[in-house]
Amino acid sequence: MNLAATDPGLLAAPFAAGLVVLATHVPLGITVLRRGIIFIDLAVAQVAALGVILAGLTHLDEWWGGFGTQLAAGIAALGAAALLTFCERRWPEIQEALIGLLFVFAAAAGILLLAGNPQGGEHLRDLLAGQILWTGWGQIGIVAALSAAVLAGRAWLAPRGGGEGLAFYGLFAVAVTASVQLVGVLLVFASLIAPAVASRALNGTRRLAGAFGVGALGYGGGLAASLVFDLPAGAAIVCLLVPLGVAGLLVWRRPAGADFL
Repeated sequence: MNLAATDPGLLAAPFAAGLVVLATHVPLGITVLRRGIIFIDLAVAQVAALGVILAGLTHLDEWWGGFGTQLAAGIAALGAAALLTFCERRWPEIQEALIGLLFVFAAAAGILLLAGNPQGGEHLRDLLAGQILWTGWGQIGIVAALSAAVLAGRAWLAPRGGGEGLAFYGLFAVAVTASVQLVGVLLVFASLIAPAVASRALNGTRRLAGAFGVGALGYGGGLAASLVFDLPAGAAIVCLLVPLGVAGLLVWRRPAGADFL
């Protein structure tokens, strides 16, 4: 594509959507990495996507201007949160394995539900890679409000031990439900893990700033590449976020004796 023919204004809403997703996924990703439950985002996002599929099959997506889809995704994600809370209490030593099983079950169930749908393959692709380029400001506003609620809830619960158990998983489920339809399952996971990995050597506010910077660079660069080279935006962002995560490991070194993740 001719660079001069591109309109950078087309990227304003998608980039804003990415920043909104990063607002919750950066701090949550750091917590996930510290706790060693790396694939929780992928699992909960896939369960939320399963809720979206069920909403379409049962025509809930026609309720209240599409709010039925959000409701179905939210209920599915909160159900996953409750299940993971139970599993963490009952079998904490195999929590990561159970998270992985939940992901593959939700993914396989989605395939089965869409097996007879002539547009099933395209629907699954949209849920995985998202359609961030077509995000509207109204949709971003709704997700921003939910993200603000998640951050407020996290700030209120943190000094009260709310970083564990159902409180953590519940906030996580709300954050994922808000973002999965905005950017897709793969980008939700990359937004959670890549910035947290890149900033692993930092601590405190420096880590939050570094992780958010990596995420913003990934979204900005990926969106620009998708516009210039006519590439799928979600996939382009993921393929930039991952190497940026590795680059952060190489550039930022941990001080000797530091044990934080």
